[in-house]
Amino acid sequence: MSAVEMNAIETGGSAYDDVTIRLAGIFKYFSGVPALRDVSVEFLPGEVHAILGENGAGKSTLMNIIAGTLQPSEGEISFQGERIQQMTPEVAASLGIAICFQHPAILQDLSVQENLCVALPPSVFSDRPAQDVVQEMLDEVGLELPLRMRADRMTVAQKHLLEIGKALALKPKVLILDEPTASLDQEATDMLFGRIRNAVAAGTSVIYITHRLAELRQIADRVTVLRDGRVRGAARVSDVSDADLVGLIVGRTLESAFPPKSTRMVEETCLSVCGLSGKGLRNISFDVPRGQIVGVAGVAGNGQTGLMRTLAGLQPAQGEITLRGRPLNQQALVREAAFMPSDRHREGVASGLTVRENATFSALEKFAVGGVMSRSREHEKVQAIFGELAVKAPSMDAPILSLSGGNQQKVVMSRALLSEPGLVIADEPTQGVDVGARFEIYRILRDVSEGGTPVIVNSSDAVELEGLCDKVVVMSRGQVVETLVGDDVTEERIVAAALKAETHDVDSGEKADAAQSKGLRHFLQSDNAPVVPLALVTLLLGLYVNGQNDNFLSVSNIYNIFLLATALGFIALGQTIALLMGGIDLSVGPLAGFLVVVASFFVNDDVSTPMILAGFVLMFAGAFITGAVNGILIRYANFTPIAATLAMYIAIQGLSFLLRDNPDGYISSTVTDWVNWQWGPFPVAFLVLVAVTLGGEYVLRRTRAGWRLRAVGSNEESARRMGIRIDMTYIAGYIACSLLTGLGAIMLMTQIGVGDPRQGISYTLSSITAVVLGGTSLTGGRGTFIGTVLGAILLTEILSAVTFLSLTQTYQYLFQGILIVVAALIYAGVRRRATA
Repeated sequence: MSAVEMNAIETGGSAYDDVTIRLAGIFKYFSGVPALRDVSVEFLPGEVHAILGENGAGKSTLMNIIAGTLQPSEGEISFQGERIQQMTPEVAASLGIAICFQHPAILQDLSVQENLCVALPPSVFSDRPAQDVVQEMLDEVGLELPLRMRADRMTVAQKHLLEIGKALALKPKVLILDEPTASLDQEATDMLFGRIRNAVAAGTSVIYITHRLAELRQIADRVTVLRDGRVRGAARVSDVSDADLVGLIVGRTLESAFPPKSTRMVEETCLSVCGLSGKGLRNISFDVPRGQIVGVAGVAGNGQTGLMRTLAGLQPAQGEITLRGRPLNQQALVREAAFMPSDRHREGVASGLTVRENATFSALEKFAVGGVMSRSREHEKVQAIFGELAVKAPSMDAPILSLSGGNQQKVVMSRALLSEPGLVIADEPTQGVDVGARFEIYRILRDVSEGGTPVIVNSSDAVELEGLCDKVVVMSRGQVVETLVGDDVTEERIVAAALKAETHDVDSGEKADAAQSKGLRHFLQSDNAPVVPLALVTLLLGLYVNGQNDNFLSVSNIYNIFLLATALGFIALGQTIALLMGGIDLSVGPLAGFLVVVASFFVNDDVSTPMILAGFVLMFAGAFITGAVNGILIRYANFTPIAATLAMYIAIQGLSFLLRDNPDGYISSTVTDWVNWQWGPFPVAFLVLVAVTLGGEYVLRRTRAGWRLRAVGSNEESARRMGIRIDMTYIAGYIACSLLTGLGAIMLMTQIGVGDPRQGISYTLSSITAVVLGGTSLTGGRGTFIGTVLGAILLTEILSAVTFLSLTQTYQYLFQGILIVVAALIYAGVRRRATA
């Protein structure tokens, strides 16, 4: 009996009196399928407890239960002897539990500093400027990043380090690390291990999930193995062998991690790379002989990823790439190469497709007969490749995101192989993949290579390169500094070659990021970048029309433009909030008209002041209720934002006609005069709009409420893992949207002067147009109130210009359409350049 079996955990009872967390009899079911079955385990203070298991064994599910993001179906959780009735992210945070997820909870649309500020409690920043605290956190994990840089420009490794920095900043009692080194190089891994040892010395209980047995020996004190949702054994690391662990993990004995390398003399060259130069690459040359696998090594950030993307045809370069004597340009590389990206979530899987569709969308023509898909042929091929790679999925038509991370990676590899490529480019192919699956991936790559297809593998794991590759090219500063062949391909030689080449130089992409995050370049990539071209177009249009008609820029017309823009501006500000959350509000137009109808019963010349005040109270009460109902329908009744607000659109419009079937109820002239009060060429109401806009912009950029609003729109799942109350944020956002629409309704009320149920409908489309012109993303997370107001002004200016130029109303819509298309092209171009 092995040491692991002898020390198998039994439910109830412990040999240790001092336990930080105890899990007893934990079960977790998903749609009736057990993910965890009777799991009992204890975690002690001042030690590293490793959790091993294949992908799908239940490791991440167990960690999510400890962190409160999932609730167990059965079982008990105790913290320092106290039973926890219901573990939630808020409760976990209050207990001092911090987790670094396998897929970092990083919000792509927020800056590095904003990501940390929204994820960490205010107490972390209580006594010092946030910028100083954030910089210290980055220094602690060796990250050199501009604080204002948007997170979508970070590498996978940088995101993992940022996630680790967030967790360490909490000085937690329990630190959960889920595959923290999957994308880290040796230098970063060593740094992380140093931080873990410091945390353990301070009494922290560290729970460490890994697939790398070598790391287990370096850092862990105890180990527990899961397989098929059950605890298969536990022991002190010093008491158990690798063979026993592998046997428990995969349920069978694996004689060797790596398939045998090719031993025959090879003269045929399958792939030749000569003088390859491009972004971050300089004069790279190497050959791939038939039947051999070539590895790419080096300290992270020295051009390895750029080389892989260039060989896959995803970025341009100069030089020659020849496949079996045939030169390939960038377009040919895209057709010939099967690329397995390191960031599977961003580039590897299509989240909206099924498992089967993700495996086959690159090779659909291979399953067609006469241009018609053969579903049986597709199923047969997919089942065969899934069998070879041991892909674990509920069914081939299950959502791809229902699979564990490692199984998603296997699907990415399946797609690469099904496309029958001319060459295979594998960037960190075993990142986040369990021990058993790694061996299968190694075998598949070797079989592909033996079949005559060139295989190039980039890996941050020198042991993996040693065991898998026949040749390794070591890179530093975008150049090949050494090529190792045959017996020279050893871990020691690979690491030494990388380190002696002056080690780590910041990758050109990283340098570009740092440079572009300063001054003008940073502004051009910020949410407020559209403000400049929008203001310029507004000014030039005004000057042009004034050249045709001298009265256009008169004080009275400027006043009229600003007055009309104020109503649209307030409504569009509300629409911006909805879009920032990733939603939309189609009901703003009818709501504005409905509130004017309500006001027409109270805000009249022949009524008392209290009655007028009651009218305003009823207007804002109606707005509040509308926003709350919209939010509740979306978050609790599972309506989509379009469906919920469209239903509200119809209901409110119908209610308006019930109250008044024809225009009636004239608005008080006194109230109208007060609301339309003029100061120089400006309506005072417009100045109020400007103040509200600047205040909203401050809240959006500098306060926790604004960060949370953008976080929900950027990535709801990441925001939830950070402990943000998604439902409440959404409901509060829709209430704020409706209240701002209420302010717009007051302006509209004084402009039309009567309760007309037909007024207001057009403001739905106009508000969306203003928001789009202002540069707010329709997918959420990015936007600006300043741009929205400028968009409202421009739309109103176009309406006035059409009148002054004696044009038909057709031109008004034509100009608006042209502006939207041009704005979309400009904004998309700027963001594409920023990403590149």
